[in-house]
Amino acid sequence: MRNECLNHKFVYESPLPVARLVRDVADRHQVATARSWKRPFGVGLLCIGHDQTGPHLFQTCPSGNYWEYYAIAMGARSQASKTYLEKKLEDFESSSLDDLVKHALRALEESCGTRKADDKDSKLTLQNCTVAIVGENKPLLILDGEDVKEYVDAIHQEQEATTATATTAAAAAEMSIDTSSDMPSGPAGEAGVQPPTDPTNESGGADTQPMEEG
Repeated sequence: MRNECLNHKFVYESPLPVARLVRDVADRHQVATARSWKRPFGVGLLCIGHDQTGPHLFQTCPSGNYWEYYAIAMGARSQASKTYLEKKLEDFESSSLDDLVKHALRALEESCGTRKADDKDSKLTLQNCTVAIVGENKPLLILDGEDVKEYVDAIHQEQEATTATATTAAAAAEMSIDTSSDMPSGPAGEAGVQPPTDPTNESGGADTQPMEEG
């Protein structure tokens, strides 16, 4: 991909459009599926770039198909990340660069591991995430290791604060339920239902006599 961009710049003296680059990559994928002596590519790609028409995000697949998105995730357990991105899609246009990076990391953490205590990949860390930033008049910037620590710590602090708030609200709700269940109840017959009486017995008492043992 880098060579294609260099060749286009040398020949036409202009940057290679992102869509054309992705189309060339998809063509190479498709050719591998149509030749008996070739082995198809085993992975797809997420390609980001910025050209004279603006920012672009493409996804390719080994079959040769490709699609453009505003936001997308791919890989194992990526559906959780896609769900997060769909919910937050309307906020992206008005978000700052730092907020967009945090959204990307939050979406990535949604697909991390199985959330089990013994799963080493259950939480986003400095070792399992990298951020790439590209934009207008900005060279490609890759944040890795300590460079991404600020963002990872920020989203973890937000998660802890949200969990603490939810725990406090649940405890308050449980306390209110316990308080209402401890209210004293009145004696029998005072719960709003009047015991039936025999119309033939004016005193309202029982009009049956106990049976004598024969």
